[in-house]
Amino acid sequence: MESKREKDQDAECERITAVLLKSRTGEFELESILFLKLRGLGIHDLGCIGECMNLERLDLSGNNITNLASLTSLRLLSVLNLSANRISNVEPLRGCENLQNLNIAGNIISSTDNLHCLVTLRKLENIRLKDNTYNYSNPVCRNASYRATVLEMFPNIKVLDGERVVGRGSDLYQLCKDIDDTIKAGSYKNGQLVEHPDCKPWVEDSYWEIKRSNNAIIEEAYKQFNDVLHECRLLNNRATHVISQTERSMSLKKQPKQYAL
Repeated sequence: MESKREKDQDAECERITAVLLKSRTGEFELESILFLKLRGLGIHDLGCIGECMNLERLDLSGNNITNLASLTSLRLLSVLNLSANRISNVEPLRGCENLQNLNIAGNIISSTDNLHCLVTLRKLENIRLKDNTYNYSNPVCRNASYRATVLEMFPNIKVLDGERVVGRGSDLYQLCKDIDDTIKAGSYKNGQLVEHPDCKPWVEDSYWEIKRSNNAIIEEAYKQFNDVLHECRLLNNRATHVISQTERSMSLKKQPKQYAL
């Protein structure tokens, strides 16, 4: 009996229904749903999700989705995660005119031609087709010119595959990446890590030590400065003592006089 109930629940999750959406969000009306996470539920049919007209953020990662037709009506959608599905065609997303952040890593997009439909999305600034953290990718990413082609196709994007391409930090990121690539290229030979037993530090151990100058004028300045510091400490101690005595005497004066009867 229990296994039958679990199978029924799994069947319900395969297709997005109004009941599923309301139970997941606690909303009574689909139009009231602004944020929605349906990750890893085995969904392959988006069902009535297009009725969530005011949806702004949607996570459908880790499902079995192939058809995105139901997303066309989500004109207010700004963040969409479709990673780890079976998507090859993103044409329906051209209707999501407010889309800013799109993650379609881990799908089966085979050519940059499949991305031309997204060029009309003027607000799109973050695209991810590859995610090294989860080992997600797309067949198109194997193309040597993939990155250059996508950047040319979307001149306004700021982040591609998690790497900032314009804006604050992009130059530093690229510099660090170039240095890292150069180091890796010089560290490996025929796929094996090359050891360099004769490597020496760039500078001597004493390089960072502060050395005092032999100049007599500078030495005298050091001495005078230390003398002034010593005098300041003495003055501070005297002032602290005087202040404490004054406060003690003033507190005694404020105490009411007591008379013996």
